[in-house]
Amino acid sequence: KETNTARDYEKKLKEKIAPFTDVPILFISVKEKTRIFKAIEMALEVYENKQRKIATSKLNNEMLKVVEAYKAPVVRGHIVKIKYITQLPTHVPSFAFYTNFPNDIKTPYKNYLENQLRSRFNFKGVPIRIFFRKK
Repeated sequence: KETNTARDYEKKLKEKIAPFTDVPILFISVKEKTRIFKAIEMALEVYENKQRKIATSKLNNEMLKVVEAYKAPVVRGHIVKIKYITQLPTHVPSFAFYTNFPNDIKTPYKNYLENQLRSRFNFKGVPIRIFFRKK
C-alpha cells in the first residue's frame, strides 16, 4: 500500500464520473473501523443540502449578479436576458430561470449557472435541475 493510493484511485474515479464533479468521495474501512462516522456525517450533510430552500429574493440578489458578470451568449441575433429566478417546490433542488428566449440558452451556460448555484448556496453532492421558461 503506497501513500498515494487513495489519491490516485480518487482521481481515476472522478475521471469515470466526469460530468459529476461535486460528488463527495470518502474512503472507509469497516475492518479497521476508520472514517465510518465521517461517512454518516457526509450523508447527513448531503441530505441537508438536498432539503435546502432558498428565498426568491436572496436567489435573485446572488444569481442576477452572476448573470450580469457573465451574460448569456447572443444566439441568432437574440440577446438573451434572464429576468428572475425561483426555486421550484420539488424533492430535488430545481430552479426556474425566466428569460425572453428560453430555447436559445446552450448547455455550457446552463453548466455555468449550475456551478454558480452550487458554490454560492452549498449544494455539494446534490443533483440540481435547471429549467428555462418564457417570461
